[in-house]
Amino acid sequence: MSSDESVISVRNVSKCFYSYDKPHDRLKQAIVPRFQRWAGDQVTTYGREFWALRDVSFDVRKGETVGIVGRNGSGKSTLLQIICGTLTPTLGEIETRGRIAALLELGSGFNPEFTGRENVYLNAAVLGLTRDEVNERFDAIAGFADIGEFLDHPVKTYSSGMAVRLAFAVQAQVEPEILVVDEALSVGDARFQAKCFERLRQLKENGTSILLVTHSSEQVVTHCNRAILLEKSRVEMIGESRPVVNRYTDILFGREKQGETLATGSEVTLAPANVTEIPTDELSLSHDVDVYSTRPGYNQHEYRWGDGGATLTDFHLSAAGKSYPSSVEPGDDITLTLAFSFSQQIINPILGFTIKTKEGVTVYGTNSYLLDCQEAREMAEAGARVRARLQFKNRLATGDYFISIGLASREGEEIVPHDRRYDSIHFVVEPTPRLLGLIDLALTMEITR
Repeated sequence: MSSDESVISVRNVSKCFYSYDKPHDRLKQAIVPRFQRWAGDQVTTYGREFWALRDVSFDVRKGETVGIVGRNGSGKSTLLQIICGTLTPTLGEIETRGRIAALLELGSGFNPEFTGRENVYLNAAVLGLTRDEVNERFDAIAGFADIGEFLDHPVKTYSSGMAVRLAFAVQAQVEPEILVVDEALSVGDARFQAKCFERLRQLKENGTSILLVTHSSEQVVTHCNRAILLEKSRVEMIGESRPVVNRYTDILFGREKQGETLATGSEVTLAPANVTEIPTDELSLSHDVDVYSTRPGYNQHEYRWGDGGATLTDFHLSAAGKSYPSSVEPGDDITLTLAFSFSQQIINPILGFTIKTKEGVTVYGTNSYLLDCQEAREMAEAGARVRARLQFKNRLATGDYFISIGLASREGEEIVPHDRRYDSIHFVVEPTPRLLGLIDLALTMEITR
């Protein structure tokens, strides 16, 4: 369980690397500026600066799991190396409390010439365990790694998956105060990953703080209390996992300069108070206002994003013939009708639809391109107001679900978001005693003798 006690404090941390045109420039950079500072002269730089991190600050509490996301080159690995002490910051300071165990790269801390068994003792010693302590935990380490006779083979003969199995087994059995994992679990098979995340859950309950770097959005929303988004070497966003992941998704697939319009609402006219008089079983194609947020089931904590070339202005949800039901039954036929308004001509628009659990796990997703919906490609003229009807049978298990809707288009290899409304519609599926999990597969059972 997490507490208010901070085990990692990062304050205004920046990291600068230099690249040099000539080898001797590196030596000059290491020596000359020191004498210039001592003499009070202007400091000369002999290399080109690259700032991998800029003014990064945050805290991690005891027992908290924090995900770190960002595009390649955003500074994630550099930040973790500074936290672990393998790099020093150029500016700022970091304070950590307790033993740190880290999986920064495959086989880190292993001697490839030594056997797996020898590396277990070596790695555990580096982490502060005595030989007697390692002996007590060795069977648990070997059992978790589950690499059989390869434990007595040189590590250089291991596959990447075997190396990370052994490395994680050592780190996890040490029971550190802080565990840092940088994408290492992505090489394991599904069974091993499930075992790792179960072990992470146990460590978290015992008070271990975990920093997890991953490109998997679902891992972040499922396993992390909070998330940090790094973009262009700076902290773009810190907060609850789901909104941070939504922002990360937009950076990956959207355009920064386009996203500001709908996010701030500067080009969207919202419905006045009396617009709710529009019958709830009709869509407001005849109105120039956005009444989407006035409908029952609307989630006021939605995350909206796009350039405003087209806007999603209304929706109507029905199940088993009931409009905007407070809950739906398993097996109900559900219809979602959407209203769009186009302010500009859009070539080859793509309408997307996703259902997620309240934890942020995607249950189902598709779009008009994948469905080969020809009609969707014809609805893009400027000034058009269009309806889209989506129909499906409810196969979801009991729980709360959120629908995300998005309209985008493709320009070459780039996806241009026009209006994306993440987690904008909420609905509840009534309890059923027939199934466990997330989805009803309509399984039948027949037994013969």
